[in-house]
Amino acid sequence: MQLITVSGPPSAGKTAVIAKIAEVLQHDKMKVAVVKFDCLSTKDQEFYQKKGIVAKTGLSGNICPDHFFVSNIEDCVAWANRKGFAMLISESAGLCNRCSPHIRGALAVCVIDNLSGVETPRKIGPMLKLADIVVITKGDIVSQGEREVFAFRVKQANPRAVIVHLNGITGQGAQEAKELFCNAAEFESLIGSQLRFSMPAATCSYCLGQVRIGEDFQMGNVKKMELD
Repeated sequence: MQLITVSGPPSAGKTAVIAKIAEVLQHDKMKVAVVKFDCLSTKDQEFYQKKGIVAKTGLSGNICPDHFFVSNIEDCVAWANRKGFAMLISESAGLCNRCSPHIRGALAVCVIDNLSGVETPRKIGPMLKLADIVVITKGDIVSQGEREVFAFRVKQANPRAVIVHLNGITGQGAQEAKELFCNAAEFESLIGSQLRFSMPAATCSYCLGQVRIGEDFQMGNVKKMELD
């Protein structure tokens, strides 16, 4: 079964992009499933199901979404293999821009939109810089010059990535993305596989429920600013 990891900042249009690509894949008789990793709530599962796309949702709650993803993605791959899907697409939001949701050997996709600002590509970490494909959305809202500048900034951040412009409303660009998705590697299991980059460090007193402010209450992995 082929595995694709899709990530990107909130509201970049990831769900719309995946739905348009999945529709093209299903039109070609390919059996596709989507697993959505989110934090507090999402209606994306209903959105996918209305379009005839099988989807599962996992909410991390008070756990780091990246850590939640890596703790559950192997189970999702096993589930999709048991169900006989030809492709599994995982979707996760890069809430801190330091997220690392890509797996070595699996096709990695980052979705980013033209409205986020021309400086945004350099501010995003592994989920963009280590992606194989960068899908740029909302190009219909900006000028041609703005689209070209934004794509150039993406190339500066990740020179080796293939850039695809995709309209999440009309589906323009979905066929090109679908052909790239079909080149993804196949997996029977992820046991022993590795992430492309380490997860954000997060083991401190606040991770364990501490709410009080001050050095006396800070333990574990704590990083301080240099102010003087």
